[in-house]
Amino acid sequence: MANGILSREVLARNLDEVIQRIERARIKVDEHHIVKLVVVSKYTALENIATLYDLGQRAFGENQVQLLGERMEALKDLPLEWHMIGRLQKNKINKLIDLDPFLLHSLDSLELAEALDKRLAAKEKTMECLLQINSAREESKAGVAPEEAEETYRRIAEACPRIHLRGVMTIGAHTEDRNRIRRSFETTREIFDRLRGDGAEICSMGMSGDFELAIECGSNMVRIGSALFREA
Repeated sequence: MANGILSREVLARNLDEVIQRIERARIKVDEHHIVKLVVVSKYTALENIATLYDLGQRAFGENQVQLLGERMEALKDLPLEWHMIGRLQKNKINKLIDLDPFLLHSLDSLELAEALDKRLAAKEKTMECLLQINSAREESKAGVAPEEAEETYRRIAEACPRIHLRGVMTIGAHTEDRNRIRRSFETTREIFDRLRGDGAEICSMGMSGDFELAIECGSNMVRIGSALFREA
């Protein structure tokens, strides 16, 4: 991913290409299937975010609370929709609540949900969240196990009134084996489908290397960074 300032032409080309790829994958599923693009803006220059805003992009995601706060402050004159997509440490909960992101993608346990709900109550705030599922069953990844996901989702909804669960998120299996990646996405999609009756609307799956496959498996929100910030 490029760290420097990219020209408007390069960013416009990259954004157009990503949107076209999303469209092709989306239409394979259903012409009425809508997919939202969240740009992962970590490491990229502030100027690139401003240019993408000028090109029509509104949703941006950061994976660190500190960087999210710095970006929100630096670009506060732009009406951007900020997402927190990285792992949330308990000692950063108060800071995140004060930043008030549009959506937290990485609520990865009942324990974290209870800690977050307690602080939200103290600050008389609420937060929109996704439950992170470790569908690839990889030790390096956070998230609840697939077989525990539905019960955890419902327990959070019941026990944490300040948290508004909107759906689920997963990171595809870290492998070159496309079948394993597909299975991790399909597992999450099946859980999402069963949680629709509990108000789940968002199935956030897919990054730069696998977002087309994720969309084919039912994702309606993709998190893309490096494909947008390449120079070549």
